[in-house]
Amino acid sequence: MIKFGTGGWRAIIADGFTKENIRLLTAGLCALMEKEGHAGAEICVGYDRRFLSKESAHWACEVLAGYGFRPYVINRSSPTPLIMFTVKRRNMPYGLAVTASHNPAIYNGIKVFTEGGRDADAEVTRRIEAEIEKLSPADVKSIDYDDALVRGKIVEDYPMNEYLDSILSAVNVEAIKKASLRIGFDPMYGVSWSSLSMLLTTCRCDLEVIHDRHDTLFGGKLPAPNVDTLKPLAALVLDRHCDLGIATDGDADRLGVIDNEGQFIHPNKLLVLLYYYLVKYRGWEGPCVRNNSTSCLLDRVAAGLGQKCYEVPVGFKWVSAKMSETGAIIGGESSGGMAVRGHISGKDGIYAAALLVEMLAVTGKSVSELFAEITGQYGNPRWAEADFRMTPERKAELQKLLFIEKKTPAFGAAIDHVSLADGCKVYFADGSWVICRFSGTEPLLRMAAEADEQAAADGYIKAFRDMLDL
Repeated sequence: MIKFGTGGWRAIIADGFTKENIRLLTAGLCALMEKEGHAGAEICVGYDRRFLSKESAHWACEVLAGYGFRPYVINRSSPTPLIMFTVKRRNMPYGLAVTASHNPAIYNGIKVFTEGGRDADAEVTRRIEAEIEKLSPADVKSIDYDDALVRGKIVEDYPMNEYLDSILSAVNVEAIKKASLRIGFDPMYGVSWSSLSMLLTTCRCDLEVIHDRHDTLFGGKLPAPNVDTLKPLAALVLDRHCDLGIATDGDADRLGVIDNEGQFIHPNKLLVLLYYYLVKYRGWEGPCVRNNSTSCLLDRVAAGLGQKCYEVPVGFKWVSAKMSETGAIIGGESSGGMAVRGHISGKDGIYAAALLVEMLAVTGKSVSELFAEITGQYGNPRWAEADFRMTPERKAELQKLLFIEKKTPAFGAAIDHVSLADGCKVYFADGSWVICRFSGTEPLLRMAAEADEQAAADGYIKAFRDMLDL
């Protein structure tokens, strides 16, 4: 079964992620594109550094060519944002990235992008799934990759220069040059090492780089920039006296940050910082967007600046759609993905990193100083979170409890309302909240909570854990 989650289709290599399923997924997309009137269209295909990613991209291209489409292949492992940028720049109806993003190394997957370089929304992925269900492996048409390349039915290219130039044109390069910043950089064995290095050295930053080699096992760690995985970067920042530490996840669409004091900066803070900077220091106007598991400090900042913050379900396709609908300046999520108006509609850790470096250069302040400036005006709500691995049986049991029986814990606090639109989110009368939802990309149950006091946020998580016997 091929089912799309919040970030594309992902599966364990040699279990669900197989050549047969990759061909079926691509054939399903081809059938949908034909119905939509895109027969013969140029389609961008790219891949990350994971095991079998290049081969899988070629298998997908063989099917695209077999159905008469024209694969435009990025001919080396590349950031997912580059693929999205290419779809937008070349006016393609669709694009594919072979990646499992921040998932463990045993996973791989495929992300689908639609016109304008946006994440495919739930309706598009539902239609692809419907087309796949009509197919058997014997139905799939294909052409040998090397033969199609020689015959011009597949084109290989590397549009990195255009992508980097677009970012350089959008940031204050001269201000960054004058700041002479020293940056610690951890690409986490992923695809950003060359592109972000080129970008920052063009801006005359002094780089200290770790974990830049190609390792399909990601050094034995999760390629996700969080407080645990970025300890080596924190040590580097302190040892080399860096002004900032930057990390990107496996496919470079998400960002992690270490401040000059070696402290991990939660993505909740990054989204608030960049929105505040764009409005307060750049003079931009407009709302912002966050998912339902991201800090409401963003709402406070937006209101204080005379703007509005919109909440959407988890999954960047929802963020992108709301940004497009409202003309929002920035949209993001608590896992480190962000998009900024005027660039691509999806997450881009490389562009977000460049903008963050610009923020330090223009303001002359550290990340911690700027965040203190914000919390001095809008308060500093406290955050708590927890993840729990799930078996299919346990997941079904808890889904029944939460979404059919609609049970919630006895929190001992006044509840304003409960939403089951995406997980179970409890909104309290004092503005605090807690959410319990199943991941759309991994077999996990995730919890997050926010309150003015740390004890209250921790207590909300504990209440859900006790009720669910976790």
